[in-house]
Amino acid sequence: MIAPAQRPDARRHLLGIGGLSPQEITALLDLSEAEVAVSRQTEKKKSVLKGRTQINLFFEASTRTQSSFELAGKRLGADVMNMSVASSSVKKGETLIDTAMTLNAMQPDILIVRHHSAGAVALLAQKVACSVVNAGDGAHEHPTQALLDALTIRRHKGRIARLIVAICGDVLHSRVARSNILLLNALGAEVRVVAPSTLLPSGIEEMGVRVFRRMDEGLKNADVVMMLRLQRERMEGAFVPSVREYFRYFGLDAAKLAHAKPDALVMHPGPMNRGVEIASEIADGPRSVIEEQVEMGVAVRMAVIETLLARAEGNT
Repeated sequence: MIAPAQRPDARRHLLGIGGLSPQEITALLDLSEAEVAVSRQTEKKKSVLKGRTQINLFFEASTRTQSSFELAGKRLGADVMNMSVASSSVKKGETLIDTAMTLNAMQPDILIVRHHSAGAVALLAQKVACSVVNAGDGAHEHPTQALLDALTIRRHKGRIARLIVAICGDVLHSRVARSNILLLNALGAEVRVVAPSTLLPSGIEEMGVRVFRRMDEGLKNADVVMMLRLQRERMEGAFVPSVREYFRYFGLDAAKLAHAKPDALVMHPGPMNRGVEIASEIADGPRSVIEEQVEMGVAVRMAVIETLLARAEGNT
């Protein structure tokens, strides 16, 4: 179901949003709604994955995403292991393929992988017998983030189709932006990207978005304002004059948000740089759904893991 059809065993993996049909996206969001209810119960456990093994393999640190996947696996009843790459053989020169072969020998049922290089997760998926979920690969994709964002939007707006969603900030280095653009377009939203020219990928218009270089124009009548983290760790050279200048022109404050609709949602994938991408009063304000995004992340990842393993068994 999850990866593009031309890949072998595509139904076992979630490598990106591009391989999902609108119907498949909607099915994952619907199951995620049920998982939200599970997470809000006093007893937050299901036994559907009892006896199954999930390995979280993070070559790139992300406390938020890793802990979310860990909780998701445990709430489904799986045995979850977090592999510390910093202290593993990878740091001693072991290749990605060697790592894949080693993990494959441990007979896991699902691997959750984050890697700093685009395409690394897809390569690893070709070398293991279990299901693989892309938890972020370089500036390529972050599919579960896009799914949790869509779930958050749908719960507030009741739909995705025909909404105006403005994705603002460091689009160039953002896997979150890429996955969201693919998903939102698939579900019929009008997607805008708002950024300085230095932070816009070449040919971004070909992804079916409207491009703006001013926040007042890009946010006009927007239903959703999705801010992106300024990813200085992925930058080589000066993409912005200074963080002060960046906030002045592209940071979300009350004056800029006033151009969006009065009931516009404010989103951010986290972690936030307050006073750089977003003002604290907006991040903590009544239109912010940033904390809810974190909650939806666990539910979406439960739905993805459950769906993939059910498909691997041939139950769906």
